[in-house]
Amino acid sequence: MVAESAARGSTAFTEVMTTPPPADTSGPLTGLLDFVFADVWQRPVLSRRDRRFITLACVADADADRPLRDHVYAALNSGDLTFTEMQETVLHFAVYGGWPKASRLAMMVDEQWQHIHDERGEPVPPPASLLPLSTPSDPERRLALGEQAFKDINCLEFAPPRDHPFHGAGILNFVFGEMWLRPGLGMRERRLVTVACVAFQDAPFPIMSHVYAALKSRDLSFDEMDELALQFGAYCGWPKAASLGQVVEEQKQRVTAEWAAEQRTP
Repeated sequence: MVAESAARGSTAFTEVMTTPPPADTSGPLTGLLDFVFADVWQRPVLSRRDRRFITLACVADADADRPLRDHVYAALNSGDLTFTEMQETVLHFAVYGGWPKASRLAMMVDEQWQHIHDERGEPVPPPASLLPLSTPSDPERRLALGEQAFKDINCLEFAPPRDHPFHGAGILNFVFGEMWLRPGLGMRERRLVTVACVAFQDAPFPIMSHVYAALKSRDLSFDEMDELALQFGAYCGWPKAASLGQVVEEQKQRVTAEWAAEQRTP
């Protein structure tokens, strides 16, 4: 039974990480490796691609060089994420996980993209052009777009005031007036990254608001949010995952009640 479990873990590790498992699988982490790769990564509700976004956010926050390198490599080498999607993930992580850690993630993405092409004997393709931006450059139109995006994405009827550096220049102008609307990554993928980031930040209101919005918008189903919490727990630890899970249950009840009330409204 132990040998069979180890074989399952090794096979699953290779499929997920696109490299052979560690040579020494006799240590105390062997059971954990089997659980994470043969059980968690194989669960059906979230795809392997979905789980990449959650995992990348967690390992980018963890300050663990080897796991970060390995998961960036695996996400790109498997083809689960394109280089553009990875770059957009870095930008999204920067907003919700912090710019200093995102700069390290960005360097790792470039390093592993080069490494993958070196392994394949291929030149690295030129990067996509940043310009023109898909969002308006006119300040008034951009703020108006940011206000509407803030309402739509957060499932709220209000937006924060413009005349405030954090709210106006940061939240409305860039975060919702630009980043959430960029075409390189879908709304669902941005939800996965965001929930993982606010969960490891231990910020109660952002955790509540982003879990709520992801569920209320139906970008993530109740079952998918449960799986997000499990994947998050595998890479960020049980205490933070337990806290996230409690918020998830509370917001499921809130959203269910709101949906029921909406159906009763003529």
